[in-house]
Amino acid sequence: MFTGSSTPTRRSFVMSAAAVVAATAVPRRAFALAASAATEAIAVDGPFQRSTVIEIARDLAKSDYVPPQSELPDPIKNLTYDQFRDIRSFNPASIGAKEGLPFQLQPFHRGFYYKEEIPIAIVTDDQAHHLAYSPDYFSFGKLVPRPMPKEDIGFAGIRLLGRINRQDHFDEVAVFLGASYFRSLGRGQLYGLSARGLALKTGEPEGEEFPLFRAFWVELPAKDSETIVVHALLDSKSVAGAYRFTIRPGLPTTMDVEASLFPRVDLKKVGLAPGTTMFFFDANGREREDDWRPEVHDSNGLLMVNGRGERLWRPLANPKNLQISAFVDAGPRGFGLIQRVRDPNAYQDFESHYERRPSLWVEPVGDWGKGAVTLVEIPSDSEINDNIVAYWSPQEPIAAGTEYAFAYRLAWGNDPPAPAGAGVVQATRRGRAILKGETPVRRFVIDWGFPDAGGTPVAIDPKAEVTASTGTISEIVVEPNPLNGGWRLTFKLDPAGAELIELRAVLKMEDGRPMETWVYRWTA
Repeated sequence: MFTGSSTPTRRSFVMSAAAVVAATAVPRRAFALAASAATEAIAVDGPFQRSTVIEIARDLAKSDYVPPQSELPDPIKNLTYDQFRDIRSFNPASIGAKEGLPFQLQPFHRGFYYKEEIPIAIVTDDQAHHLAYSPDYFSFGKLVPRPMPKEDIGFAGIRLLGRINRQDHFDEVAVFLGASYFRSLGRGQLYGLSARGLALKTGEPEGEEFPLFRAFWVELPAKDSETIVVHALLDSKSVAGAYRFTIRPGLPTTMDVEASLFPRVDLKKVGLAPGTTMFFFDANGREREDDWRPEVHDSNGLLMVNGRGERLWRPLANPKNLQISAFVDAGPRGFGLIQRVRDPNAYQDFESHYERRPSLWVEPVGDWGKGAVTLVEIPSDSEINDNIVAYWSPQEPIAAGTEYAFAYRLAWGNDPPAPAGAGVVQATRRGRAILKGETPVRRFVIDWGFPDAGGTPVAIDPKAEVTASTGTISEIVVEPNPLNGGWRLTFKLDPAGAELIELRAVLKMEDGRPMETWVYRWTA
């Protein structure tokens, strides 16, 4: 049974090191006096209501961005990775434990990559109460230098614990740590992919901008509550924002997210509801990988349900060069990074257990208008890198000086439910078919299955439609798949010298049952 980790993993450190925005350090002589003026007015004692963080973000956006205080006192200002991991939450000091609440809160200690001061407030009876730093919230191992600070240096982030797996034990259900990154998981699962509050300029030549959740307000729940509410203040050079998360653990664990953005500049390259994951390799092309395991990934596909109700499945890739794909749509019904392969035999990894990593499904609330689901695939030579990002890109820029509100639901768990009787893509494989000049003809093998059928063969004779943006498609064959009770589509692609080809395939069932459309980008 999964028990929440008390410290971040090395992989989360690597991800966050690339993500956390560099802050301007306050001179050491000023450290003991106060944090920056912007930090002083955040997450303090006082009345709190639903609009409080929105009002703070609105006011913050009227002035230039001021990074949060990031200077740390000796001896913790230069903690190593191992030293930081030796600082652990002290479980008896968890907020909510003594009161017997259904959720508990533990703050993260500052240090290592997580140096920015992130104030936290606890909300009870419409009143916010600033949570002052104390070493009593933590236990410190032998590697941690002493003495620990006594002044209020704030925290780095928060973790939430709940009875997600057993009624007699509290496990992690959500973590907010590093820039605007956060992660969760479903019952019985292990941490994998992450979400972000906002993506700015992802994959752009000038470099990505990483907004920061710079303050949190956590509403303590009633003893019989099944949800916990977290408010977060987002800030960066380009935008300030207010986020409200209503978190309900289970399978899936759901988060209802309400967000309001206040841009300081026109947001032209913005991504809403971004998710980020790791895809190293699978059976769909492992020519470059020298690894004993059959597959290594936290997610293996991007699933989309567009405004017309069509389900699209795009297998993920670890490309040789950066690739950005945009799936133009209007009024999207959902999209997400999915871990569809749940058989441990597919990975043969007794330590990482990729079969237990959560999928992340984004369901917009209301009409998000015109735009595109955007997929960014970054070359990676290691499984420690989160190299895949997916988000919604509005068609029109979000203008400076305006307020942009949107809402969505996140589901951390398995596949989102498919329509009754629907066929879903269960595997994609490719390999060389024959040599033809310098460019080999490629063979593609795609398997569709019917989860509702429970492995019972579907006695329908489907017809395949396969198209390519260039090159030549040949030898299209559809045959029953006795391994999953579904159907297998095989075809050959002659690139004819092309460097990039967009492919699309779908099975047309005689009884009209819905099938996922397979979309794919082949590169030489």
